[in-house]
Parts: sequence; structure tokens; C-alpha cells
Amino acid sequence: MPTPPSDDELQTLSRQIGELARDKHHMLVTAESCTAGWIAKCLTDVAGSSAWFESGVAVYSYEAKQALLGVRPETLEAHGAVSRETVMEMVSGAISRSGGTLAVAVTGIAGPGGGTADKPVGTVWVAWKSRGSYTTAEMFHFEGDRDAVRRQAVSQALRGLHRLLSA
Repeated sequence: MPTPPSDDELQTLSRQIGELARDKHHMLVTAESCTAGWIAKCLTDVAGSSAWFESGVAVYSYEAKQALLGVRPETLEAHGAVSRETVMEMVSGAISRSGGTLAVAVTGIAGPGGGTADKPVGTVWVAWKSRGSYTTAEMFHFEGDRDAVRRQAVSQALRGLHRLLSA
């Protein structure tokens, strides 16, 4: 099992994202389910983040995903909270309902319970979206306890932001 990223690694990545976002005049938005605001915390731990971080929302329940991000009830009913379809609607809602220009959304099963044969513990979907442009989503299968799964999800979300800002 790979070693989850350290706090120092997450801090370094967040600082780099902040510099790129500031230089490219982006405002970042997060929509988080299984990570519960950890991505937003990493980003806002960077001094001066208010210049490039717009907002973040932690949404665990179906009702919160619907009310705060506009995820359709039919999507949740047909595909569940942990799915490509749901994370795509989460990231789209995050950007359309904010002043942000670049968004990341995460939904997954961090454990220790809640997994199924189709979606075992460690299944995480991450999506990224730029206002008026692309949306991309990726599924990951992480190993380890709840903290390890969440830490790896945060890392992948940040890495994706970094890739997009570096392009």
C-alpha cells in the first residue's frame, strides 16, 4: 500500500496551487463529501488565500447535495452519491452557484463501513471544472483506514488542480 501524503506534501502542493491561481487570476471553489472540507482547509492554510479561494462546501446528505449544489434527485436515485454522474453535477453546481472560476468536487466511501461489492471502501470520485470550459472526472480506489483514504483523496484533488493550473 502506498504511503499517504504527509501534511508537508499537502502544504507544498497547496502553496503551489495558490501561486498559480493568483498568477492566472483564478478563484477556486470546493465541493466535498468524503473529505468534509479538508481540501478547502489545505488551500486556506496558505497565507493570502483569500486572493484566490472563493468558497467551499461540505455536503454529506443527499438533501445537502441537492440544495447547495443542485444535484438532481434522479441522479442520486439512479447512480448513488458515489458516482461519476453525481460528482460531475457537484462540480458543475459548485462553479455555477459561486463566483469561482475553477472548482473541484469529491465524493467517496472513506470507511470503515458503507462499502458494497460495486463500490468498496476506498472508492472515490474527483471532478474538476473550469468556468465555461472543461469538466473532467476520475475514479480512484484507495487503501487504508478512513484517514488514509481521505488524505489520498485530498492529495489527488489537489494534484488535479495543480495539473489544470499548470497547463
